[in-house]
Amino acid sequence: MDLSQLEVFLAVAREGRFSLAAEKLYRTQSAVSQTIQKLEQELNEPLIDRSSRDGQLTDAGRVLQEYAERLLNLRNDAREALTELRELQKGKLAIAANEFTALYLLPVLGEFRRLHPMIRITVQRALGSQIPDDVLRRNAEFGVLTYEPQDPRLHSVVVYQDELILVVSPGHPLAHEKEVSIRQLGAESFVAHIVPSPYREKVIQAFQRHKTPLHMAVELPTLQAIHRFVAMGNGVAFLPQISVENELAGGELVHIAVRELRLHRKLRLIYRKSAGISHAARAFLKVAAAFATERHGHYRFEKER
Repeated sequence: MDLSQLEVFLAVAREGRFSLAAEKLYRTQSAVSQTIQKLEQELNEPLIDRSSRDGQLTDAGRVLQEYAERLLNLRNDAREALTELRELQKGKLAIAANEFTALYLLPVLGEFRRLHPMIRITVQRALGSQIPDDVLRRNAEFGVLTYEPQDPRLHSVVVYQDELILVVSPGHPLAHEKEVSIRQLGAESFVAHIVPSPYREKVIQAFQRHKTPLHMAVELPTLQAIHRFVAMGNGVAFLPQISVENELAGGELVHIAVRELRLHRKLRLIYRKSAGISHAARAFLKVAAAFATERHGHYRFEKER
C-alpha cells in the first residue's frame, strides 16, 4: 500500500464512481479499477460495495478512508513545512559562543534577523574549549572560536580580526599618552577577567620577560563589568577591542598602545563538514560573507579549511 494507491481510493470514495474518479485523476477507468483491486488484495478486504449504484464504501473502506485522509494530509503538511524551510519562513539556528565571541555575532545577527525574521535564533553560552565538541555532537550548528580547531571534521572560517588593547578612564594619568612601555605599567592596578585564557597568559609572560610586576588587584566575571569598573576610574585593563568600541567612541574609555605588546587574534566560525547544513545556516553564511564585504575593517570571511 502506497500513497498513490490511497489517492486513487479517496478519489473513488469522493466521486462515488470509477469513471468520475478516472476523469479527476486524468487516468483510464481501467487503471483506476485495477488500482482499487490491487489495494483490496493487499488488505484482504473489499473497500467498495460494487452492488451499489453510487459506489458506497464498505465498513473496511470507511475505516481506510479516515486513515488515508490523515496520511495524505500529513504528506501535504510535510511538503509545506519543507517549502517554508527552503524559503526561510520557519526554522531555527543554534550557535555556540562565549561572552567574548558572542560580541562578533550581535551586528551580524541583527542583519540576519532583518532579512529572515521568521528564523528562531539561539546563542548558547559555552566555554571556548568545549565549542568544537558541541558542534560535532550537533548541540549547535555553528560555533565561534578564538583559535583554529584541529579536528579535521570541522570547517573553519575567519570572520573577525580583533586586538587585545590597554584601556584606561579619561581621568587616568596615562590617558593623554599615545603609547607606553610595559615598564611604565609596573605600578598600575589591573582589573582582570576571572576566567583564565591564552591571552591572559601571554600578557603575564610579556610582563615577566620585561621583569615588570603585574598587579591584578581585581578580578571580575564579565567583560562588561571590567570596562565599566575601569571607566569609573578603578585601575586599568587589557580588553578585546570589540568589547569596548562603543565606550572608546563615546569617550568613556581611552585606548593606549603598549610598545612591546601587540596581541591580535582571529575569530572563527566553525561548522561540521560531514553533515549538510540547514537552509537557515546557509543563509547565515551568506549574511556573514556579505557583512564582511560591506564593513571591511575588522570583519573577514576567509576560509581556512
